Amino acid sequence: MSPIPRTLLAVAALVALAPLQASTNLASAPDFTLPRLDGPALRLGEQRGQVVMLNFWASWCAPCKQELPHLNKLHDKYRDAGFVLLGINVDDDPAKAAAEAARYGLRFPVLLDRAKAVSKLYQLGAMPTTIVIDRDGRVRHVHLGYRHGLEQVYDAQLRALVRE
Repeated sequence: MSPIPRTLLAVAALVALAPLQASTNLASAPDFTLPRLDGPALRLGEQRGQVVMLNFWASWCAPCKQELPHLNKLHDKYRDAGFVLLGINVDDDPAKAAAEAARYGLRFPVLLDRAKAVSKLYQLGAMPTTIVIDRDGRVRHVHLGYRHGLEQVYDAQLRALVRE
């Protein structure tokens, strides 16, 4: 068996050390409208006045599947405090999104970004990507990827934002 090339090891080290979260404070979240998996289309702009979490996910993404049960818990915990969680599925086939949503018993709206227009609008660089938007429609936190324990960071950020 040949040794692992040094460039692969270097890339793996950089990925492991890359920050999962970056924060901004003034950028307005780009508005969009997407169809729901099980209902009428939803427009982000109509959520103004609430703390919004956008979670971009796909059925083929293993870290996304690890994160979904935690997102359900956050949705349940903060939904009565002016919080909306929107799962944005990027699969080409809505049946795959529906199957995963049913498998994980998702209790928050799942939006379908089949054309990847919203994914491009938000310049996704990783899966999953989670964006936290404040009541004024400003992007406050961007999380790239998922690792166990990140849900505790989400919880602290949401707690602070629903109190603002």
